[in-house]
Amino acid sequence: MFYQFLLNFVDIFSFLNVFKYITFRTGLSLFTSLVIVLLIGGPFIKFFSNKKILDPIRDDGPEDHIIKKIGTPTMGGVIILFGLLVSVLCWGDLSNISILFCIYIAISFGVLGAFDDYKKIQNNNSSGISSKFKILSQIFLAILGISFFVYFVDYEEITNLYFPFFKNLIINLGWFFIPFSVFVIVGSSNAVNLTDGLDGLATVPVILVAGCFAFISYITGNIVFSDYLQIPYIEGAGLGFLWFNAPPAKIFMGDTGSLALGGSLGAVGIITKHEIVLAITGGLFVLEAVSVMVQVISFKLTGKRIFRMAPIHHHFEKKGWPESTVVIRFWIISIILAMIGLATLKLR
Repeated sequence: MFYQFLLNFVDIFSFLNVFKYITFRTGLSLFTSLVIVLLIGGPFIKFFSNKKILDPIRDDGPEDHIIKKIGTPTMGGVIILFGLLVSVLCWGDLSNISILFCIYIAISFGVLGAFDDYKKIQNNNSSGISSKFKILSQIFLAILGISFFVYFVDYEEITNLYFPFFKNLIINLGWFFIPFSVFVIVGSSNAVNLTDGLDGLATVPVILVAGCFAFISYITGNIVFSDYLQIPYIEGAGLGFLWFNAPPAKIFMGDTGSLALGGSLGAVGIITKHEIVLAITGGLFVLEAVSVMVQVISFKLTGKRIFRMAPIHHHFEKKGWPESTVVIRFWIISIILAMIGLATLKLR
């Protein structure tokens, strides 16, 4: 919005041409969202604490969670979304259907997450809305967004699925692209949501994956880099939120943040045609989601649990690992996976 306004004066003030460079606007977007989150974070936390908008702690979770985390405000995702959206509205090209698609996913999934957080606070338990309602709502929102995106996007290869490590292995999904994309967005959203169980555990991997895809988005939008590598604004807000979410957390992002951020990562993976690379760089999220599915399937079929508690980060807590140890080791895993994901850009 502000970016497009400035372009009207390029002929008068030549120095404004710098705003045409995507790298410059990316830096401004990161800085803008970071500053906004840092500025509003403190007052937001204080307001929510005074209003008793607190996160209900799971009764079946690790015992020290009840002691350490009780009384911590939730819905911190509102801070992230506000910083993200303001920076995008200021410096993004709002005539770009890809940006509009990402904004739609972030807002719609964020609103759904906020409703879930509200129900948890209202009922004073960690259940919130039913899993069935949440999944069906996510599927509906994703189908709506993907359908409009496919209709308006000017890119013939949008339905192609590219495989990392294989230069010429490309599958045209056709109409199956829509259900596949829905799976990517909904799966990514819920995977991040499941990972968000310890202070800073989900925030840093989200920043890492977002950083990888910021780089991928740039090179896929640059003809020279795109041809060479054979491949067809979350970070600032995430860093700002990490300032308040670092152990011991002063606020939790809640479903408001995790559903929105996860869905946004899925949307970016679809836009850049790197859905499989998303599964690699976001492998930690995949691990967390798989651990829950395996736990549920095992218990229903055999009556036995494979893990002491799912998601898997709680399993290690139950084994006696300190929370900080679990978080840092999972960060290390996420860093390694991010490096592997970026390596696929060249290894094809």
